[in-house]
Amino acid sequence: MDESIEKKILEESSNDFSILSLFFQADIVVKIVIILLIFSSIWSWAIIFSKYSLLKNILIDTEDFEENFYGSETLSKLSKKLGSQPTHPIEAVFFSAMVYFEKVKSGFSNKNFDYKKSFCENVKKEMLIVINKELSSLEKGLNFLASVGSTAPFIGLFGTVWGIMNSFTAIGISQNTSLAVVAPGIAEALFATALGLVAAIPSVLFFNKFNSMLENISNKLEVFSEEIILIISKEIFR
Repeated sequence: MDESIEKKILEESSNDFSILSLFFQADIVVKIVIILLIFSSIWSWAIIFSKYSLLKNILIDTEDFEENFYGSETLSKLSKKLGSQPTHPIEAVFFSAMVYFEKVKSGFSNKNFDYKKSFCENVKKEMLIVINKELSSLEKGLNFLASVGSTAPFIGLFGTVWGIMNSFTAIGISQNTSLAVVAPGIAEALFATALGLVAAIPSVLFFNKFNSMLENISNKLEVFSEEIILIISKEIFR
């Protein structure tokens, strides 16, 4: 390649390293990788914002409910005060126990010990079903964050390898190792890696954060269910 052609390439590429320019200059495979990573990143952030707000509000509501619960004289009074529709997980657990308890509590005086023990076990199972159902609902979207966190760097790396391969192919065709020939392809390739990391890092961080918040919620629900069983046991065995 003569000096005039090389000079022309340098002039064309000197101001051509913006993000949009890198995208439009990229090979079709690299473009697909970039679009996929951008979509994954946007969707991940949508999940992150919605999930963080949801879990934070649930933790606040749980603490408020616990204050009302421990400050209430009886379970029946608390049940009437809350209304008929649970608005968050700990209320759902409470209502599941109360609905089951209210159905059969009137006949306990004539029942034997084994019946009462079996009843407590059934209430515990009922609450466990509700806890698992609520936690499963809260876990929605986390699998996507985990998938993005684990695969996005490799998808970006694939785009990088493909872009570098094209750069070396261009060198072989042009018989020129000038930076003007190599730099654009390498820049496009590294851009794919950068996007992969941008998509993966927040996904991993918030996936771990949400798992910690869910574990906290799960522990609170399990402790609360044990408290309910203890109160009901005192009620029916007295």
